Amino acid sequence: MKLTFIGAGSTVFAKNVLGDVVYTPEIGDAELALFDIDGRRLEDSYLMMRTLIETSGRKDVRAVKYADRLAALRGADFVVNAVQVGGYEPCTVSDFEIPKKYGLRQTIADTLGIGGIFRALRTVPVLDGFARDMEKACPNALFINYANPMAILTGYMLRYTPIKAVGLCHSVQVCAKHLLQPLGMAEFLPDCRWEIAGINHQAWLLKIEDGKGNDLYPEIKRRAREKEFTHTWDLVRYEMMLNFGYYNTESSEHTAEYVPYFIKKAHPELIERFNIPLDEYPRRCVGQIEGWAAMRKELTEAKRIEHVKSDEFAAAIVAAALTDTPARIHGNVLNEGLIDNLPREACVEVACLADRNGISPCRVGRLPEQLAALNRTNINVQLMATEAAVTRKKDAVYQAAFLDPHTAAELTMDEIKSMCDDLFEAHKAWMPAYT
Repeated sequence: MKLTFIGAGSTVFAKNVLGDVVYTPEIGDAELALFDIDGRRLEDSYLMMRTLIETSGRKDVRAVKYADRLAALRGADFVVNAVQVGGYEPCTVSDFEIPKKYGLRQTIADTLGIGGIFRALRTVPVLDGFARDMEKACPNALFINYANPMAILTGYMLRYTPIKAVGLCHSVQVCAKHLLQPLGMAEFLPDCRWEIAGINHQAWLLKIEDGKGNDLYPEIKRRAREKEFTHTWDLVRYEMMLNFGYYNTESSEHTAEYVPYFIKKAHPELIERFNIPLDEYPRRCVGQIEGWAAMRKELTEAKRIEHVKSDEFAAAIVAAALTDTPARIHGNVLNEGLIDNLPREACVEVACLADRNGISPCRVGRLPEQLAALNRTNINVQLMATEAAVTRKKDAVYQAAFLDPHTAAELTMDEIKSMCDDLFEAHKAWMPAYT
């Protein structure tokens, strides 16, 4: 088996995903092919993985670094994507600072909103290059996308390339834990049963029960309503749950910028009331950059690197495919008869069966109408941004931004167009020409 990791310079994330592969004994002889355009970060990840493999005692797994992408892909069975086109500086900085000049504030800006749109426009041409190389080098490989904006990028691969693909996120796996623990209900976690479906970062906890089949939602909502929680970092999701009936998978800092209700110039008091961390993603990036020197030394010079398996689904997919032992995952796939009241072209996040046949999504039926309605406000932006990336028309980019719930709630159409034009200029080195 050969697994190619593109964007392997994301050393810590590569450790999680590839470390899981190493520590999954069902996966036998394996080459872990590492590729990144940053040679130094690639070398760091290679040294880290070599030590991790030695520590594991596996003799049948090897890490190989590649300077040539096509060579890294040749003969691959699985391709993991974790690229961030344009990096933190200058592109992510521009995604925040330019909108801020127009009074548009964001928290994460990697999935939806103006930041998510332009991240997608920078990344789709790169994915197109990956797809062309995979057609030549590994046409039957499964493309496992971890990069954001998840729905736009995975949807593009599935709709506009011949490559088999699935998008993976970790928000589903931790959803019940993040809900129950702060409410003092962690005792239900070992046996609780749940169902989740929707779109990436806005999938819905449709059911959560204890081990005997009793609905936990009434007590969850009572505690949230009466403020019986230990942390205040989830106030946005509690508010959405109490008003729309269901908890969603992604964090409050993400959720706050997917809807028009919380980050508002006219109501600055909401920021403190709901504990909304504006500019959170740049803050995290700065912290990671500052801490990287020490972490780099630890990961690349260590004599031993232990690994505890993560919640990521990639290794489970690989093992299921190789052994034909089915695994239940949650993946981002096209909505082909899965969720009735969302568009067929949408990329949805649902339970899937992974085995030798690939990824088989499970049918959901209809979402509660209020949840589908919220999803559609995000899907509108995703589909329009995809069309913009395919047609390379500025009008389509403007229209994607017009449709964004948070952007539209804060800015006029003229302001939105002017902001987009400024972002076109800032990102022109990473984007094809738009007309």
